[in-house]
Order: sequence, then structure tokens, then C-alpha cells
Amino acid sequence: MKGISMQITTGNLSGGGCPSEDRILVNEDSTLVVVLDGVSTLTDETPRGAWYAQTLGEEILSVHERARHLDLRDTLHEALTAVVGEHDLVPGASPAATVAIVRHRPHDHMVDALVLCDTPVAVEHRPVMFDQLHAGQGFHSSGHRQVVQQLRDHQIQHINRPGDLLAYWVAEATPQAAHQAVVRSWPVSDIERMLVMTDGALAGIEPYGLWTWKAFADACTAHGPQQVVETIDAYERNDDRDGVKHPRYKVADDKALACITFGTSR
Repeated sequence: MKGISMQITTGNLSGGGCPSEDRILVNEDSTLVVVLDGVSTLTDETPRGAWYAQTLGEEILSVHERARHLDLRDTLHEALTAVVGEHDLVPGASPAATVAIVRHRPHDHMVDALVLCDTPVAVEHRPVMFDQLHAGQGFHSSGHRQVVQQLRDHQIQHINRPGDLLAYWVAEATPQAAHQAVVRSWPVSDIERMLVMTDGALAGIEPYGLWTWKAFADACTAHGPQQVVETIDAYERNDDRDGVKHPRYKVADDKALACITFGTSR
């Protein structure tokens, strides 16, 4: 008997000399894809953002395997609760990550997506139309690192704080943040392709303008996500290395990109 299954291709690239803090995890039967962007650390030799993204991603897969019926916000909440408890993480002093999840439900032919912070999911419908599911919003100067550290210090004061007009929600050490995530569902028959990416990959579309959304999706299909993220990285390093065209806080960001299509399987 034929059914519909998720077919997933991925690309991942570090933006600098350290290992990438972006992660893509897929469960064994390819019904769940998790993309995380670990919050970069500026002072630690060990990239805690990478550890946190990997650890939380693995826990999300684990929760999914034992409770596939859960609302994705509850899946993320359970995973956060487990990671926070096991590793004694403290709000305001914990590594963090953005999270995007795509889940295929073969039994009722539906696809769910969750986004927490700025790791977007783009959905190409039949006929062609793109939905974007998202949440939230010169490198070599001597004072650049200090400015970035000051920005991080300011941001950390507003993470996961109800009632704070400047607050934004991210996976950290507050499991309740899971319920601030954006979620959507679609019939699988309505979907042509889905793209899940960290902000480093999104930059190829916005703000760099290397592709339109449709051309970006076509490039992923024709050449593969790995070549796409390498193209973005080459632009950053060769065409705008000093951030003159597109100001940003480092030459090249980590990039993770998953392209999802749906096909028949026996």
C-alpha cells in the first residue's frame, strides 16, 4: 500500500572558525524535523549554544517518539522541562536556542509546524504560494566585539519576560516559553515543498536578495541545500566581507537549511 512520506535534504555550514551552533535533527522514520540555532557565545571557549541546541533537539525527538499525539507546543515544553531539570539550567544564565519543528502525521494526512523565535518555516502550497511562519524580529573595527557584547547583555535582560514590552521568547531555561511559539497545520495534499532554516540561511533571501522565495526553493530542489548555504557563505565572504552592503555583527553566520518534499512510499 502506498502512502505519503517526508523526503528531507539538508545543508549545514559553520560561519567561522568554531563548529556550527546550528543543528538539524531528523527522527528515524522521517516524520519529524527539528532545526535549532544555538545562541552564539562570545566569551566561552566551549560553544554552549551548540551543546544546548543538540541536547534540546535530541530531547524533542525523544518526546515525539513516546507521545506523537501531543500539540507541538507541549512537545517542546516537555523537552525544555527535561533539559532544564537534568542540567540545572537557570533563566538568564543559560545557553539558548531558537527552534523550528515540522511534523508529518501520516495517520490523518496533516503536517504541523512550530516556530519559536527567528528560525522560520516557509511553505510552498499548491498552486504556488508561499507562507512564512516566523516569530520575533563593518566587522573589523576595534570596538566591534565590545558593541556586540553590550547588545547581548541588553538582549539577555528581555528574554522570556512576560509583560516586558521588549521581551522576546526563545528556548532557554523557561519551559513556559514553548507556549509562546507560533504553530500551524496544513493538509499534506496542499503542500508542494517546505523550507526550514536558521537566520543565517534566510539571509540569502532577506536581506541579501540573492533569490526570491520561489527561486530559493527551486535552487534547493535542483542543487541541494548544501550548495545553497555555500553560495550564501561565499557572498558574505567575497562580495560583502566588511558588511558595507548589509551591516551585520559578523562576517558570516552559521547556516542550517532543510528542504522537505512529500512523495509516495510503499
